[in-house]
Amino acid sequence: MMDPCKSARKTLNSFVQMLPILIGVLLLLSLMNAAIPVVYYTGLFTGNTLIDPILGAAFGSIASGNPITSYIIGGELVAVHISITAITAFILAWVTVGLISLPMEMDILGRRFAVTRNLLSFVFSIIIALLVEFTLLSMGVVI
Repeated sequence: MMDPCKSARKTLNSFVQMLPILIGVLLLLSLMNAAIPVVYYTGLFTGNTLIDPILGAAFGSIASGNPITSYIIGGELVAVHISITAITAFILAWVTVGLISLPMEMDILGRRFAVTRNLLSFVFSIIIALLVEFTLLSMGVVI
């Protein structure tokens, strides 16, 4: 059995080694979020049920962030009449896909795992967005 102090030291050393990469990723994410205002997204979405979730997932992947911020941005997108499908795909990709953090993730978890996880998250964000719209429409909710 491993000594708890030895495990704690190994964990702390791993964290200290990852810290510069983590800080760089956080700074890059902040820069991307400041560079792309919410109003910019209104001109990108067409209202097309098939194209909007793909666009939403693509932009959410690029401008990735944390869940709390995504709720605020989702509310802003609803206020400017972006489709619920696009918003759902955007928020899901925003939280689960990280193109900016992909190099760090590949370094820590391995290239194959990181790329596979991000691709699956991207595809599933589109599928889930379409299922959300289908569910709302089948319940009679006007979107």
